[in-house]
Order: sequence, then structure tokens, then C-alpha cells
Amino acid sequence: MAHMRDEEILPEVEAAEKRIRPYIRETPLEPSHELSERSGADVYLKLESQQLSGSFKLRGALNKLLSLDESERQRVVTASSGNHAAAVAYALSKLGGTAIIYLPETVSQAKKDALLPYGVELRLVGQDSLEGELEAMKAAEGEGLVYVSPYSDPKVIGGQGTIGLEIERQLENVDAVFVPIGGGGLIAGIAGYMKARHPGLHVTGCQAQNSCVMTESVRAGKILELASEPTLADGTAGGLDPNTITFPICQRTIDTFVLLTEEEIAAAMRLAIEKHYMIIEGAAALSIAALMKETDAWRGKRVVLVISGKKVSVDILKRVLAD
Repeated sequence: MAHMRDEEILPEVEAAEKRIRPYIRETPLEPSHELSERSGADVYLKLESQQLSGSFKLRGALNKLLSLDESERQRVVTASSGNHAAAVAYALSKLGGTAIIYLPETVSQAKKDALLPYGVELRLVGQDSLEGELEAMKAAEGEGLVYVSPYSDPKVIGGQGTIGLEIERQLENVDAVFVPIGGGGLIAGIAGYMKARHPGLHVTGCQAQNSCVMTESVRAGKILELASEPTLADGTAGGLDPNTITFPICQRTIDTFVLLTEEEIAAAMRLAIEKHYMIIEGAAALSIAALMKETDAWRGKRVVLVISGKKVSVDILKRVLAD
């Protein structure tokens, strides 16, 4: 299995910060009175849902694409459950270039619609995002193109880690950070950077019970092949690249894993709408749901919840609000 050593993450994040800063938004870190009241903790929301492409994925995609030369950027290959695809397409519209994007056949219409204005080529493959990743890697190799991984790349991890750098700049004395987990790029970047700077920080990984490959793989000590059930947290759903560099980072840096039911994710989405007037996708609600499930552990502590994205279809919103 490929590796990215802990000591490589901090300089990668610092380099990413300089590279991507002109192209991204420093997202707000807002206090949550509602969640502070419910948990007894001092709770803040890191609103990556307000990032320019609609999710945190823009950071990693930009860092990877900016590290390529202009000719390599003309046509890249990637795979995604939606948000990474949108980030790559948006970034290429700013930098010049286009992409072939592999998506699972189950991808939401909202995420497909978001890609159409960018003129990228969409290829729908299989039911699981991992199937698309494996096909995309094969296509990149066969066509001599650069593959832009949604998570298993030092440049992608470095870009996502700039969220940790911003949190550090925006708020002192953070005790814990709650981060959604899919392929692990987001949490590897944030935890790798923040723990290098603040070794006592507690990192909680938040994942849907219906699709929890990273959580179960870390518990088993090896990457597992597990089927995923449908989940509101479609942005974190699916299997793992069997050689992903995020796995050993997650093994080393995540202190606690919390698995969330569909009812808990839906309740967190409703809370965001009713109390914060904020529409977020199921994957972004994982960190809220995890804190609500684990409130007793965080009384009196300063906690940051990463709200990862906002792309959710009207149909899913109607279902969530009808419950």
C-alpha cells in the first residue's frame, strides 16, 4: 500500500494554502447557539457548504490541478459521487482544460445537473463510486491522461487540509473536530495538519452506517470490500481504492468513529434547516448528527463541526422534511 508520512502532511497543506488561496473562499466559522445549548459544548460550524463549488472538494481538486502543467490539464480523468466532479469541472473552467468524469449510475440528478454547464464528458458506471474510480484509473492509463483521485493523492489531501489551517486561524483552543468520512481525503488532510500542530486535538470521524467502509476497515486493520446500502449521505458512500494512501493516515489520526443511522442523518439535516436556515446535504449533516449522538462526552469543550457541502436534491429535501 502507498504511504504519505505524517511529517509530509503539514508542509503539503502549507504549500497548498499558497497555491489555491487566490481561487477559493475562506469559509465562515460560525458559532451554533442551538448545538451549544443541546450539547453543553462550545460548538462552531465550519461552513464548507459555502465554498465556491458547493463543497470542500474544490480545495483538493484545485491543488492537484494547479500542480499539473497546462498541457496535462487540457484533458484529465476523474471519478466521483458528485462533489469532486463538480469541483474538478469548476476548477478547470477557471484554469483552462476539460475532464472525463466517471459517476455512479445512482448519482443524484442535482449533482449531474450541476456538471452540465461545464461541458465535461460524463460516463456513468456501476452502483458504487469505487467502480467508477477503477474504470477512471484504467481509462487514464489507456489514454495517457492524468487521473485526479477524489481522495487518494497527496495534493488532494493537502488541499483539503487547508480547512484545518483556516480553523486554526479563526479559532483558538479547539478541543475536538468532527469530520465526515468517505474516502478519507478530507479527514486525512484536516487531522494530519491539525494534529501536527496540536497533538492533543481529538478527531472524530463521522460516517453513515449504511456505507461505512473506512470505519470498518480501520477496525479490521485492512481495507475491506463491503457492500453499501443507499444513504442520505451519498457524498460519502461507496468503497475504497484498495491502495488508497488515506487508510493508514486515518488509522493513525482518527480518535473516535461514530456511525449514524438514516434517521439520525435526516434529523441533523432538519436541524440545520430549522435552526440555522441552512440547506446541507446528508454527508455534511454527519458531523452534526455525530455530536447529537455523543453530546455527553463534549460538555464544556470547544468543538468544530465540518459542514462539508450543500448539494441536495429537492426530492430528498422533501423526504427529509416530511419525516
